[in-house]
Amino acid sequence: MGVLDLSAYGLTEEQRELAAMVRAFADEEVAPRAYEADRTKTLPLEVVRGMGELGLFGLPFPEEVGGQGGDYVALGLAIEALGRVDQSIAITLEAGVSLGAMPVFRFGTDAQRDELLPDLLAGRALAGFGLTEPEAGSDAGGTRTTARLEEGEWVIDGAKQFITNSGTDITRFVTVTAVTGRRGDRKEISTIIVPNGTPGFTVGPAYDKVGWHASDTHPLSFDQARVPEANLLGERGRGFANFLSILDEGRVAIAALATGAAEGCLEAALGYAQTRQVFGDRLGSRQSIQFMIARMQARVHTARLAWLHAARLRDAGRAFGAEAAIAKLTASDAAMDNARDATQIFGGNGFMNEYPVARHFRDSKILEIGEGTTEVQLLVLARGLGLMGSAA
Repeated sequence: MGVLDLSAYGLTEEQRELAAMVRAFADEEVAPRAYEADRTKTLPLEVVRGMGELGLFGLPFPEEVGGQGGDYVALGLAIEALGRVDQSIAITLEAGVSLGAMPVFRFGTDAQRDELLPDLLAGRALAGFGLTEPEAGSDAGGTRTTARLEEGEWVIDGAKQFITNSGTDITRFVTVTAVTGRRGDRKEISTIIVPNGTPGFTVGPAYDKVGWHASDTHPLSFDQARVPEANLLGERGRGFANFLSILDEGRVAIAALATGAAEGCLEAALGYAQTRQVFGDRLGSRQSIQFMIARMQARVHTARLAWLHAARLRDAGRAFGAEAAIAKLTASDAAMDNARDATQIFGGNGFMNEYPVARHFRDSKILEIGEGTTEVQLLVLARGLGLMGSAA
């Protein structure tokens, strides 16, 4: 069950069983493939299928749409368990749920749900969410991709970047934000479903990333790509607002992933310190190493408490935006700090990619950037405290 006993976190028996099941899957199916997948920069689709067979992509969705009837605590436990051994696999699940299926479930028509959700929730298909552009991300006003109605079709022009799950062999579609008009002095931004294979829609070559090598990430371009008017997802003009409404959930999920990464580093460092011999004694006999590992444990504990609290608020239907920001901030710091300390404990071995701590060191940096940077989380919290100012 890991270095920290999950029974100490107020989980139900069903939640503990889920965590144990996914951790066993992670150790037996994901971890043995992690180094080769990282080295070849390939998403192992057999692992994705395995996650689908376990029902992980359907965890937070109701049974009537093909889900497992769970909640965000359940999803977070699964993502954390995967993040311990392979962040690329964990983010594939996180993005598949939060950015792929959740917008369709939350804002889609009955026809869109019936057509798209069954395969997404079963892990037979993936979908991407195209928000970020070269000149826009959190800043909706910078969106340059456009979509105009012409003879019952949306005609889309523009570009997106850093889009997860957008170019796999099982990617079904991407949902993109686009300017569809103006409302006064503001851009009207809507979200539109663009199936893979649409003429004029091009998935660019995969990025050469620092980390998350096995996660599928591409730039996208649209050159008069045409899709039916019925592919509008949600109300026209509510595209960015709808995205923001699911962003807090994504931050909780990323916090769970970061907690898993921090725990994976802790477990690896502890095992290494207990077996590595230096100057005739175990490395772990040195107080400096003991203190370093003790701090790593404290970070994992704090990060888990933070994301669990935010997830429980979300599942209870209460406001959780500030708590999601705190969880994302706390857990991403924990992952980066633990990765640095674990690499230091491993010494030269920590610089070799075949060791998990080296991959965690590279992978963890994006946790301080994606789903809102550290600075964005601080801004959210500062604004919540009433600290508004022109400098922000």
